[in-house]
Formats: sequence, C-alpha cells, structure tokens
Amino acid sequence: MVFRPLIITFAAVIRFIFTLLTLLPLTIGHAATKMKYPGGRQYMYRLTLRDKAFSPYQLAHPTRWLSAKSVERRQRQGLALDSTDLPVSPRYLKTIRQQPGVDIVGTSRWNNTVVVHTADTATLSPLAALPFVMKAELVWVSPDSTDRKLVRGNYHEYFNPWDSVKQERYGGGKEQIEDLRGQRLHSIGLRGKGMTIAVLDGGFQNVNRLPAFSFLDIAGIRDCVWHNPLTPHPENGDEQIYFETDHGTRVLSAMATNVPEVLVGTAPEARYWLIRCEDQQSEQPIEEDYWAMAAELADSAGCDVINSSLGYNDYDAPHASITLSQLDGHSTLISRTASMLAAKGMILVNSAGNTGMGPWKKICVPADADDIITVGAINPQGGNAPFSAVGPSQDGRVKPDVMAIGSPAILINGRGSVVRDMGTSFATPIVTGLVACLWQAMPSLRAADIIKLIRLTANNSQTPNNVYGYGKPNFWKAYMVGALRAKIGD
Repeated sequence: MVFRPLIITFAAVIRFIFTLLTLLPLTIGHAATKMKYPGGRQYMYRLTLRDKAFSPYQLAHPTRWLSAKSVERRQRQGLALDSTDLPVSPRYLKTIRQQPGVDIVGTSRWNNTVVVHTADTATLSPLAALPFVMKAELVWVSPDSTDRKLVRGNYHEYFNPWDSVKQERYGGGKEQIEDLRGQRLHSIGLRGKGMTIAVLDGGFQNVNRLPAFSFLDIAGIRDCVWHNPLTPHPENGDEQIYFETDHGTRVLSAMATNVPEVLVGTAPEARYWLIRCEDQQSEQPIEEDYWAMAAELADSAGCDVINSSLGYNDYDAPHASITLSQLDGHSTLISRTASMLAAKGMILVNSAGNTGMGPWKKICVPADADDIITVGAINPQGGNAPFSAVGPSQDGRVKPDVMAIGSPAILINGRGSVVRDMGTSFATPIVTGLVACLWQAMPSLRAADIIKLIRLTANNSQTPNNVYGYGKPNFWKAYMVGALRAKIGD
C-alpha cells in the first residue's frame, strides 16, 4: 500500500476545499469504469521451485541477463554473484506454460518463484504436483468488481505566483533539504550525477507531461502489475504508470524536481527508473511478488539506489495478514528480497509506514529488512510525527533507521501544483536523493558501508531508539567522515 496518514485539521480542511475549487475545472476527462472479471473469479498462485536445474545461464557470463552497469556495480564493490542471481530455469517455465489454463505473470530470480494466473482452481493440483515445484500458495483473488480510474485530466502548465519563494533556490523545499545538510553536498557539485535511482510506487500521474519534470532524466519505465484484459489502458502497457495515482509523482518530486525558487529536489541530476508495483484495486500478497519483480528489475538495469514508499501489514480476505512475529526481515517474501539488496550492491531506502496512530503501530514490511535505510517522519521542529511507525524489528534491530521531514513535506502533485503532504512516504525520498549524492562522492564504498556511515553520523547515533532510530542524518558530516576515512585508509 502507499502510505497516507489520516490526520485532519481545520486548516487542512480549508486547504482541501480551496484546492478542490481550484482544480474542479481540470477534472474533466477522468475515465472511471466498474469492471467485472470475465468467467467469474480469477486467481494467482506463487510457485516456489526446488532448484534451477537445466539452466543455460552461468555465473561466469552474467551479461546474458544483467546489464553491464549492474555487473560493473557489483565488481566495483567486490561483490560476487551467487545462485540466487541466476534466472529461473527456462525448462521449468516452459513446462508451466504448457499447463492448460495457466499464464505466467512474472518470476523472481532471487526467490526462485513463479507467479501464475488462472481462472480455474482445478489447475492448482497439477501445478503443485510438478516435480520441480516445492510449494504453491494463493496470492491473489479477483475482487467482485473493480473501480478503474484512468486519470487523463488537465494540469497546470505554469506555477502559481504563490508557489515560488523569491531568491530562494530550493523554494518551498529549503527546510527539508537543509535539515539534513544536503545543500552542502549540492554546493560542491554532488547532485546525483552518474547515479541511478529506481522509484517503486503505485503510479506517476502526468510525470511525462508536467513542466516540473521536463528535464527529468528517465532511464526507463516499467509496469509490473498484471492487467485485467477488460480494463482500459494505454496501448503501450508501461505507459499505464502515467495514468495511475499521483503518489509516485509526489515522491519523485522530492528528489528529481529542478525548478529554482519553486522546488529543487535532493538529487536533481540523477537518472531515474519509474516502476509501478503497487495495485491500487486491492491489498493482497501478490503485492510482495510485484515488489520483488521491481527490485530485481532495478538490479538488472544497474540502479544504485531504490526508493520504496510502500509497505504492507494488512491483507484482504481470504489472505492472512502480516503478524508482528514476522517482522524479522526474512519471514515475508518482500522483506527477504529487500534484505538481499545490499549484498547485490544497492541501497534500499524504505518508508517506515504511517501506522503509528492505529492498533498496529509498528513498521510495515519491508521496512523490517536487514541492511536497508528505513525512514520515519518528523515535523520541521524535529518532533516525531505521531503517525510515523515505530520499531523495533522482531529480532531486536533498531527501526526506523533515520528521520526526515514528512509532516508535512513540500511536493508537486499530479496536477503540477505545489502541495504540502504528510507521510513517511514523503520523508523517504528526501533521504533517498541525498543517499545518491553521498554515494556519488565515494563510489568505491559498498552499499553496506554507506548505510553504516549514514547511521553513524546521524544526530541520535549514540542513543538510538525505536521512535527516532539513529535520528536525523547529517549528510555533510557523513561526507566529511567518509572523506577522512578514505584519506587515512580506514
């Protein structure tokens, strides 16, 4: 799920009414349809395979399935490939495709899993009986109907006069970058150039049209979510990401926007992969598979950093929801995948979750993963946002790792307007962009080293706890400490 806190104040209501009146003429053109699935229920199953036998792929020749940039990233960090990196066995995939009434939705190399779609539950028994299938589990059931909204509305071609802060380069985003000393990195030319950030989200409404993103360096786009054949969508399936929620648009703006005096993000010169892996129509375990597919795509494309403002703890029936005992970084497929990323040479920056005011209160998966940066939200005065999820992980690790302004953050929405929005979702990209800038300065460091350096130099590193974690990162201090260590050879 994408994280949105349920906090309503009188001022927020007034702003909402004003925004609604302002944008009302722009909503013409939205397409909404209530679709029923053909032939009754549809299902998806996750098949966990026993091995990767009969594979033509070899670890000695990784560029057959990984980009040269991905291989170089690992070599630079001294990280070896292993059996988890090998693709799923093509022979096994061929056998699965030959089963009647079955379509393959996607695979996970790292988990050696295959997700299949079918309209007939009778196909499960023969699938589970295949000699190379170790386990088969239900991960998605189609809802009775689904409201499909493709957002095709207009957008602002120009910013309003009140959107700018004259003579302030960062515009409304000044406080959120300066709070982490990120402007100091920018001042010496560290703005993300040469780094690639993958943004995993539920949609990027109008990013391909908004003037605020006209100079965005997009390395690629991908939609990992399975589409109902009756659901209207653009002819180019991946273009679907621009017609979905604007949650990813807002997240991206905190990093990638470069409009002086309006909003300059924390990594305006980085390259970006925009990947949709969140299905807004339901909340089911298939989301974990989509997320794993997206993370592995980011790996194979050679991305350095992943921003994931997503998390899960409560699934729709008939699926069992996540339990607190599973918050150990390895019990769920999504967290098990996330815990592999640093060993593959990437840094995952993930939102803690907005569950702090509800009965759950704890972080959501994959925020519990090992060797990642989990981000909670604070207000501009440094106080903890009450909605920000808390730790620790079930095995006692400090969570969240760090904090950033997210109550509220200054962002650009899918209509091209400057907005204030609250959530750990929006604190996270502020950190992500600066992680990329820091790593740009010291590319020889491994992902795990950068993560440790950021924790070490945060303002609560001496007394970390499960509300503030290690505190607010100080990226200038991290840079200075990293540079000093490099100089003395430590």
